Amino acid sequence: MKQAFYGLLLFIFLALPPVAAIMESVMIVHMHMQMTLLAVSGLLMARFFQIKFPGFFRKWNSNGVPGILLFVIIWSFWMIPRSMDEALTIQLVEIFKFISLPFLAGIALRDSWTKIGSFGQKIVFVFFIVMFSIMAWIYIGADSQICNNYLQVEQQTVGWGSLFFGVFLLIYVLQLIFIDHSQYE
Repeated sequence: MKQAFYGLLLFIFLALPPVAAIMESVMIVHMHMQMTLLAVSGLLMARFFQIKFPGFFRKWNSNGVPGILLFVIIWSFWMIPRSMDEALTIQLVEIFKFISLPFLAGIALRDSWTKIGSFGQKIVFVFFIVMFSIMAWIYIGADSQICNNYLQVEQQTVGWGSLFFGVFLLIYVLQLIFIDHSQYE
């Protein structure tokens, strides 16, 4: 239960108005750090909910596919530039971000990850490689400002960060495919 407590502490820390304002002031920190940490806080808190509501998770997410789909949909929604803009300007969208990323996406990912197996995990990795590549192409190649609340140079920085994550995930998936992990167990 220490994990759930640490996840709750992380969530509370990220929800503090000064911390949220600082993280949202820089686009790459907003997208690739704050949103990721919100999902991680949900990952950490998920075990508490799995113990408290085992029947719900067994009935709703028995094979892991619904949870992974929920995670992918929510994560993809928050990668859209308009969603990030609205989170900064509309308070209800900001609240939705702080609810959806940890309590829907993070918990769903934790509950689903082992259930979908290694093949399903590789499919999720491929999806994220493609998504980060498309984001990099959009943000780096944009000739105009996509997000109203951020400068064009910040958008390009997010594009290069997305490209880095895409390449990192590609290298990770390739080593999963070509390296025999049974030798290291």
